[in-house]
Amino acid sequence: MIERYSLPEMAAVWSERSKLDRWQEVEALALEGWEALGAVPAGAAREARAAGPVDPAAWRAREAEIHHDLAAFVDVLADGMPQHGPWLHYGLTSSDVLDTALGATLREAAEILDRRTRSLFEVIRVRALEHRGTLMVGRTHGIWAEPTTFGLKLAGWAFELTRSHRRLREASRSVSTGKVSGAVGTYAQVPPDVEAHVCRALDLDIEPAATQVVARDRHAEFLTAIAGMGASLERMATEIRHLSRSEVTEVAEAFGAGQKGSSAMPHKRNPIRSENVAGLARLLRGYAMAGLENVALWHERDISHSSVERVILPDACLVLDFALHRMASIINDLEVDAERMRANLEATGGVVFSQAVLLALVEAGLNRDDAYRMVQRHASAVAGSGSLHDALAADPDCPLDAGRLAACFDVEAQLSRASVVFDRLESLTPAG
Repeated sequence: MIERYSLPEMAAVWSERSKLDRWQEVEALALEGWEALGAVPAGAAREARAAGPVDPAAWRAREAEIHHDLAAFVDVLADGMPQHGPWLHYGLTSSDVLDTALGATLREAAEILDRRTRSLFEVIRVRALEHRGTLMVGRTHGIWAEPTTFGLKLAGWAFELTRSHRRLREASRSVSTGKVSGAVGTYAQVPPDVEAHVCRALDLDIEPAATQVVARDRHAEFLTAIAGMGASLERMATEIRHLSRSEVTEVAEAFGAGQKGSSAMPHKRNPIRSENVAGLARLLRGYAMAGLENVALWHERDISHSSVERVILPDACLVLDFALHRMASIINDLEVDAERMRANLEATGGVVFSQAVLLALVEAGLNRDDAYRMVQRHASAVAGSGSLHDALAADPDCPLDAGRLAACFDVEAQLSRASVVFDRLESLTPAG
């Protein structure tokens, strides 16, 4: 991923240095497992670690010669082990190291994503409770619907985020898996005890029936969960973009004192950060599709998945990490114009109370279709430039007395039961 969308902590997890160090640790742990069985000389694992970090330049030079990245790594590391070098990589195949190290990398990356998600959740919950009573127009199909509050909108995001969080945590546990079972997963050259030692030390589950690789449905599940989280972020971003439109102007992204919204039009104040999140979500969906394509490998494996994963796994983690961080900042600093929200609500002329009137007319004895047509006719005539209440009050066919009609337009009564949502929100916690 380009530097623009890479935050330091996640970038470090996926750095070349971290990759080589993890490979070295897997090799050393495997030697420890062999040592415990008395199969390799004591001190081999200690020497593998004491050899120091593998020099990336030397590794790349060796790979350019032999055209195999892991074999090149083993050669370079073994050169730094004058006593026990021949025992390095004993009984292993490349994927024992690659996939087990990858499982450890994904586990660490998932921990960062978990923290980011929890931080975003808390920001959303705080702002939802802050705006539990901030009245606004609810919209369906982009058209006025019924009154709601901005806090209710945010509460919905909080609950959705916890669902996405739960799916991501479940997928993270599944992908935190290693295997040290040899060339086709039969343990022909390496006993299960070595695998158990390596995976236990790295806090990884063991692939119960590996081929040469950890099964790629795990990685596809992880990428799909990441894409689902991205879709939730895009829903938030899209709503902020709509509410920021000039005709609406109910919210606005924070805008710095020296910031410019357009190189040509000085008046512009565009929701660029929300647009950025929406765009990044498209990448995440693409990575998920590529991950699904990686599941079907030939026989015990081929390497058609390898080139794909070198891009999509680090990039998916980096993109989601960045998007979560950015959305937390957007919502935390979001400017909410409560007065504009109230003005837009009042500009509807009361048509947003049409269902309340419809139900009252039915209760008064009108046929439902007749009641519907009466309200529809007056709402269409008002069209935001009059008052549905006044139009109905002037209609001699309307059976509602003044008090009952006025009650239909009481916004506080309309939203009196919505407090249950905030009761649920206050007891909500991120996925555990």
